[in-house]
Amino acid sequence: MHVLLVNPPIYDFTAYDFWLRPYGMLRVAGRVAHACTFAYFNYLFSEPRDPWGRGRFHAEKAARPSELADLRRHFRRFGRPRSEFREFLRKRQFDAVLIQTGMTYWYPGVAEVLEDVRELQYAAKTVLGGVYATICPQHARAMNPDLVIEGSHLDPLWRILGAPRPALPHHEPEMGSVAVMKLTDGCPFLCTYCSVPLIYEGFRARPAEDCLEEARRLARSGVRNIALYDDALLFKPEQALLPFLEGIIRERLPVSFHTPNALHPRFLSPQIAQLMVRAGFRSFYLGFESTSAAWLAKTGAKSSPEDFAAAVQSLRQAGAEFIGCYLIIGHPDGEEQEVEASMEYAHRQGARIILSEFSPVPGTADGERCRPWANLEEPLSHNKTAFTIRKLGAARVNELKTLCRQLNEKRSQEPGVRSQEKNPF
Repeated sequence: MHVLLVNPPIYDFTAYDFWLRPYGMLRVAGRVAHACTFAYFNYLFSEPRDPWGRGRFHAEKAARPSELADLRRHFRRFGRPRSEFREFLRKRQFDAVLIQTGMTYWYPGVAEVLEDVRELQYAAKTVLGGVYATICPQHARAMNPDLVIEGSHLDPLWRILGAPRPALPHHEPEMGSVAVMKLTDGCPFLCTYCSVPLIYEGFRARPAEDCLEEARRLARSGVRNIALYDDALLFKPEQALLPFLEGIIRERLPVSFHTPNALHPRFLSPQIAQLMVRAGFRSFYLGFESTSAAWLAKTGAKSSPEDFAAAVQSLRQAGAEFIGCYLIIGHPDGEEQEVEASMEYAHRQGARIILSEFSPVPGTADGERCRPWANLEEPLSHNKTAFTIRKLGAARVNELKTLCRQLNEKRSQEPGVRSQEKNPF
């Protein structure tokens, strides 16, 4: 079969190439590479990139949907021009088109791709998979693709593409110097705001040798920055992380690693921090969220302020180049979260603060509680920028962002802070 893989454009207020790759779709393709030939169209390819492989997408102004008309923010379409994709579709015929879906509120880009495929590849089967397809399957089916894949239930897809085999992810043609990997799937925790338990069933570590071989192959192809997409990278490290680190150190692969998905501070021991830095991990992003014991207990209790302080100390002693932490704003229990105090605490420990605007994900405990403020049946209402402004007000959001910027600027002026930490993206 001739199969086209598509990573759609994004319609949103903001978007940035923070090592954003359609890893789930590439893994699926790797399992049927023996039975299919693949072409790949990635709307979200950014240039120029910074030394760690991140960059800005091509962007153009777009009309705000009626559901977001009250927001006084510029709305944009991020990604390569639509005309390029339409020209691409005219050159070859495909039997199937696999479309990766990301955030639920990015579905307008998926709709655009489906419209062009139906017009120019009308005989091809269209398949949606990924986050939006899993969390909002009924909404996705309303766009009339031939198949919607929910989570990892792939048997219907194998019936279209052929019987799968164990294999490494499909090689991304436009990979350049950047790639993504996962050593594990899923997460054992049940944080009340997180969609991961809706997408993965439990926690599973990949075979360590498979992970090492994937890293070797990426390094041979010229990749120099690998972002790990794991949701619980540090959990049960003896199963995947430690063998992987030991292999990378032993083989001295010329690759830098990054952890854009939040690491659990509780499991970041001094020994693991040392091994990760020795293996070439250059950026660490920790899940922090709050200093409030009551708020942490209510939302999952995956870590504590003491865990966070110890993790930052371990990373600093190990010589980590960049230490950042995520802190949610716009959460329905934001009053209990002590956001300003939490930012001040993270700053004192020596971490760079990254504010993460809350998105009400249907099916999660916290998302369901947001129905008084958002129509969860319309995925555009899940938009993190829109929900946070509506919940807090634009003035309050700007106040928190100003404090964050001031603390980070103060941090960047401290002696010994490296250049990447001064301007991480």
